[in-house]
Parts: sequence; C-alpha cells; structure tokens
Amino acid sequence: MLPISERQERGKALRNKTRREANAEWSPKKGRSDPVATILAANNDRLRHLLPIKMGRMAAGPFAFFRGAAPLMAADLATLPVSGLRVQICGDAHVRNLGAYAAPEGHLVFDINDFDETIPGPLEWDLKRLATSLVLAGREAGEGKNACRESVEEMVRSYRTSMNRFAAMSVCDLAKVEIRRGTKGTPVHAVLQKASRVTPSGTLKKLAVVVRRTRHRFHDRLPVLRHVDTRTRNEVLLSLGRYRKTVPISHQWILQAYEPVDVAFKIVGTGSVGTRDYVVLLFGNGVHDPLILQVKEEMPSCYAPYLSGIPVVKHEGRRVAEGQQKMQTVADPFLGYTTIDGRHFLVRQLSDHKASINPTDLKGTALLEYALVCGELLAKGHARTGDAAAIAGYCGNSAKLDDALAKFAKLYADQTESDYEQFKKAIAKGRVRAVLGK
Repeated sequence: MLPISERQERGKALRNKTRREANAEWSPKKGRSDPVATILAANNDRLRHLLPIKMGRMAAGPFAFFRGAAPLMAADLATLPVSGLRVQICGDAHVRNLGAYAAPEGHLVFDINDFDETIPGPLEWDLKRLATSLVLAGREAGEGKNACRESVEEMVRSYRTSMNRFAAMSVCDLAKVEIRRGTKGTPVHAVLQKASRVTPSGTLKKLAVVVRRTRHRFHDRLPVLRHVDTRTRNEVLLSLGRYRKTVPISHQWILQAYEPVDVAFKIVGTGSVGTRDYVVLLFGNGVHDPLILQVKEEMPSCYAPYLSGIPVVKHEGRRVAEGQQKMQTVADPFLGYTTIDGRHFLVRQLSDHKASINPTDLKGTALLEYALVCGELLAKGHARTGDAAAIAGYCGNSAKLDDALAKFAKLYADQTESDYEQFKKAIAKGRVRAVLGK
C-alpha cells in the first residue's frame, strides 16, 4: 500500500475532476421523472394490499416522505458529479437510521443501524442523504434555516476531521473504534437510555400473549401483526436451518438451543412496508428466556441501477448482512440470511435494546450535537471500507465541502418538500391510495 501522504495527494488530485464546491449543485434536470411515478414504480414487487399503508406513512410529513423515497433520491444523486472515491455506502443514511443496540457483550452501542440499501458506491451519496435529513429533521423540530445549515456544516466538519484521525490509525485500531458520546443531556444519551429499556422480555410482553402458563403466541393486531397460514409458517421455520449456517459458528449452537413456538407477519418501518417480513418467537432455557427473530425480505438496492463495476449480487440478504458487518464496529451476532420460496431474506434479532432518535427532539443544541455524532459515525463506516487517506485528502481541512453540502442539503430539502406536495395531491386525486394512521 502507498504511504499515507501519497494517498492523500491522490485524493487531493481528484478535486481537479470534481471540485468540492460542485457538491453544492442541485436543480432538477430536464426530463426528471415524475416523483410520484418513480415512487410507485419502486413498489412493483411488493405486496400490493399493504402499499396504502406505506403511502399513508409517507404522507405524515416531508421527513416521513423522505424516509420512504430513497429510490427517488437515488435517481437524483445519479445525475450529480462525484469524486470517484468509493466506499460501502449505507445507502439510506438519515438521522433515524442511526441508533442504539446491544453488543454481544451486553453493553449498548450507538452506530448506523439500517442497511437495506447498502452497496459499494460514491461516498457523496451517503453524505448528501444524511445532510438533507438533518435539514428536514431540523425543520420538523421547528428550527430555523440558520440552525439547519449549521447542523450540516457541523456534520461535514465532523466527517472531515474524523476521517483525518482514522486515516492515521492502524487497521486494527480502526476496526475497534466505537463512538462514545453519550454523556448525560445529549441526544445520544437519550437514545441509549431509551434502548436500555427495550429488552427481549419487554418486547415479548408487547407482541405476545400467554395462552397457557408455559406457552406464548403472538397477538393478532391487524394490519400490523397477524399470524400466517400453515404453509408459510412451515416455510419460515424450515428457512431457519439455512439461516443458522450463515451466522458465526460461535452462535450457531446458541440458535440450536432455542425452540421456535410461533410465527407471524409484521409490518415494519416506512420504506420496508410491502415487503414480506416475519417474526419468529423462540424460547431457550424456559419461558423467561425469549428470543425474537425478524426474517425480513430484502429487495435489490435502489442504487444498483446507477452503478457499474460492482460485484454481481447473488443474494440480497447476504448483501445487507455483509454491508452491515463491514460498516459497523459491532454487529448483531445473530445477523444472517436465508431464502424462502426463491426470495431473499435478512435475519436478525428484533428490538434487542434498539432505539433511535425522534426528529422532533432535535431542537437547539441537540441538533448540532447529533450532527457531530452523525458525521463521526459515517466517517468511521467509510474509513473501514474505503481509502481513508484519499478521502481525507479530497475533503481537505478547509470548510469548502461543509459549505457546499449545506447548500445542497437546503436545496434538496426544498425539493423533497415540493415532491411531498405533489405526492399529497396525488393522494387527494386518487392516483395514490393511502391509509393514514396505520
């Protein structure tokens, strides 16, 4: 490998191809597809009877719309200049896709925690989606334009300075980096506190009912949670044998010690509504030892049509699992994948000490504090999967990239709000069916 200084110079040289100031650019290109049509086209392979729920959740506000409109932003980002620096991108980097979860050793970790769209791609795509989400979240919290702009500048500054630090680390030290900024009174601390209360036993009480002293079953709470037919139940349970082979050998014996007792279909999130998502209830050493697994269908990344020179994806669940393991310092030890009826699924623990921020909580200094952590976490994920020195060289030590991305985020947040208004009009005219409040 070339010395750090030479790799930094290579990164600086990329500014001749794409100036850092060029990252400020956004205006809809002539011939930009109708945003509503783009969103509807992305739903083609989903369960049609659930799509009105997804559309209803997206109709809740501009930020909710943004969460469900990753395919729309992917198409827009693909029209913009990039530096040529590739990393493993999260693909859906926004403020609600960072959060807390339990490490195998039991302590709580704060990191990026949603990877449905992960794929090798331009680092700018993650930065621009995360930056836009800060502006939209700030607006939802009632913050003004200056505060929203400052939050993006703080996030990018944190990304740059963190990347410089990571570029100088040994590979082994970088592999161990955990972001610990959860001091009392900060947004991260609030999320960690919330996560500490989300236990397997608590999730069991929320999702299941005791039918006999030693037997539990999931609730039927239509449309969000319902039991599946016998054929589907058998297929899901059969797939767990294939899944078990994809987790580390250290945890395969643990899974073998848990016995499945029930299977249900569960609607999750916003962007994932309409995919086939199952939950499996298992017990190990008695009724006080529950394990709930989520078996979640994975579609191709919405960025895939716009990328060349990347490996062929043979299994979408594996793509997500491996992308997550590359970007996170600590991953769910039960993370794996399986296949059901020719469809690809990710498998993971459901709600094991997991929690995320509510955008309305990002008021005042909380927005800036959270932006700082966002930048550091994204830099860590990119440094682990790309050339940190070259990225640091491109980003530089001045505020040019900060300023450019702050301008972009404002423009694209405005675009999102405009697209959201078109989306609401489509609902009002009956072009889009939406069920609100589900």
